[in-house]
Amino acid sequence: MKLSVLYFCSIKNTKMEFNTVTTLEEFEDTLNENMGVLFYFSTISCNVGEALEPKVLDLLENNFPKIPFCFVDMNASPEVSAKNNVFVEPTILVFFDGKETIRKSRIISIPDLSNAISRIYKLAFE
Repeated sequence: MKLSVLYFCSIKNTKMEFNTVTTLEEFEDTLNENMGVLFYFSTISCNVGEALEPKVLDLLENNFPKIPFCFVDMNASPEVSAKNNVFVEPTILVFFDGKETIRKSRIISIPDLSNAISRIYKLAFE
């Protein structure tokens, strides 16, 4: 069962819908249904992850609207994390055309993430 959440980003008072991925099947389906997708791996108890999440959501909504945001709770979905070799939080994986193209972990710079996504986004969607 796919869970869709409407998330309120307090930074710019914007709203963006995102999915919570809990199984490998949902993960694979999400990859197959989207040209580009960002998976955000964290836990609900990660302070860094909680602080970074709204910034990543705003980045996608304002600059890369064709890339969906998918949250993966590492505690609730250890098999999804393990399959993707994600063992630290937060970790961001960006896939284009079903292939992992960007991997960022722990200390994540929003401008660096934006630049990395921008290069591939232009090729894929523009």
